[in-house]
Amino acid sequence: MASFPENLQYSREHEWVDDASPATVGITSVAADALGDVVYLELPEVGTEITAGQVVGEIESTKSVSELYSPVTGTVVEVNTAAADDPATVNADPFGAGWLFKVDVTAKGELMDAAAYAELAE
Repeated sequence: MASFPENLQYSREHEWVDDASPATVGITSVAADALGDVVYLELPEVGTEITAGQVVGEIESTKSVSELYSPVTGTVVEVNTAAADDPATVNADPFGAGWLFKVDVTAKGELMDAAAYAELAE
């Protein structure tokens, strides 16, 4: 069974979010593996109001284009321009350098802990 960082929460759409302020959002290793080589990221702009469960961008890989969903509601305060410039970072380090954006969170969506996400991901 795959292991996932215990300090994160996870969405059914395979995004993760931490409890920091602002909160960091990314996609899980499961999503990165399923996508294959990520070649393009369309991320929300700084200042964008986003809603948990809503589409906030796209991730394009050599296999497909997938929608990116926000696990939280709030305002985007930073985007990972380094990952946008080098999307392979998402595959190489999805829980670290491959983070996607940061949000001043006003509400969380339906999230699960690492153990529940590991069961979903099996």
